[in-house]
Amino acid sequence: MDILKSFSLEGKVALITGASHGIGMAIANAFAAAGATVCFNCSSESSKVRALEAYKANGVDAHGYVCDVCDEEAVKALVAQIKEEVGIIDILVNNAGIIKRIPMLDMSAEDFRKVIDVDLNAPFIVSKAVIPGMIEKGHGKIINICSMMSELGRETVSAYAAAKGGLKMLTRNICSEYGEYNIQCNGIGPGYIATSQTAPLRERQPDGSRHPFDQFIIAKTPAARWGEAEDLMGPAVFLASDASNFVNGHVLYVDGGILAYIGKQP
Repeated sequence: MDILKSFSLEGKVALITGASHGIGMAIANAFAAAGATVCFNCSSESSKVRALEAYKANGVDAHGYVCDVCDEEAVKALVAQIKEEVGIIDILVNNAGIIKRIPMLDMSAEDFRKVIDVDLNAPFIVSKAVIPGMIEKGHGKIINICSMMSELGRETVSAYAAAKGGLKMLTRNICSEYGEYNIQCNGIGPGYIATSQTAPLRERQPDGSRHPFDQFIIAKTPAARWGEAEDLMGPAVFLASDASNFVNGHVLYVDGGILAYIGKQP
């Protein structure tokens, strides 16, 4: 067995949802570097255009689409369009997600449902749409972007934690139902990643000290740093490649050790 060749994604078609920026775009760039043809969706034409420009600047010839991943009929049409224009999807990354940081007693049922819809129902809808093609091809890889909140709770994230906990179990159930078709469904659980969305939490205070939340994360992480989107590239390529053909129903936490660590003694 050529071990390095087993990590290649040459000739594979990958769909990464919500990959117009951040973690999704980093994973898509990694897949392209490993040889895959990259497809992604986003919520608007303007974000698609910006993302395509960013991919092009990185030397990636990506295929962008506008699609609401919570709309089952729209997702069916997207998968059919990709099949016609690019090919049957070999790799799916359910990356699109939202979070609403609202204390549970202040959160409306409508807001709770919205988070569940995007973070849990959408991965179900998109996975359901691509699995028949994977069965037809005799192989497939599904990667769900889970979270440390698939394992832990924290103040103000009741809906997000409920969705990500559910996504962990959806991952295991897809493995259970479709493993016999040579489909592997695994998850990646990112730790705290330095992105534009988390930038305000890492800004230095007027006195030069770290933001209180930044101090908290550094103290809780054995690696003593925030993760970078690039830290997820290798794990994603592994789970998308033949190197992981007997890995199924697993969530790989890329968190710098947070989940293994009780924290420093006061």
